[in-house]
Amino acid sequence: MKRVTTESDIRILKVVTCPSLSGKSTLTYQIGCTAESNIHFRIVANTGGGFFSKEWITLDTILEAFNERKGDKPIVSLLLYPLFQGKSLNTPAFLLAVLKQEGLVSPLEDNPKHYEQLPSDAFMAEIEKLSQSTVDWEIDTKKKATTPIKKSKSSPKKPESHSAS
Repeated sequence: MKRVTTESDIRILKVVTCPSLSGKSTLTYQIGCTAESNIHFRIVANTGGGFFSKEWITLDTILEAFNERKGDKPIVSLLLYPLFQGKSLNTPAFLLAVLKQEGLVSPLEDNPKHYEQLPSDAFMAEIEKLSQSTVDWEIDTKKKATTPIKKSKSSPKKPESHSAS
């Protein structure tokens, strides 16, 4: 089921941040495509302490995993685990957060840890537009995500006034 694409074959169309499913960290991810228009996703940074895989996963492979569900079973992160066999347990949940951010899945009302697949028309239109453009992001995936700056609880200092003598 897994399709391997070398990094040099993928043009990065989009670099975005989103909250993890738990809301405890912020993820940075990339969406890219190949010359054959295969769409790929990968997580590149996490402000939390959780490890993850930086490998590219095709949208087709993700959709195949969704199609392997039996009946009307909901989508859960464990469904994506075989795509990252032998990798961090965080990556499937992080990928699900990305799919949620992109509007490809939505949490069920009765159980927010279960998801349903949504129509992909808007997402595909956006990716098509980006793929027709000249956009090509170059991102250093070796850098760690930075923790957001926390606002100080103390009141700001008043500026000193200087008078001319």
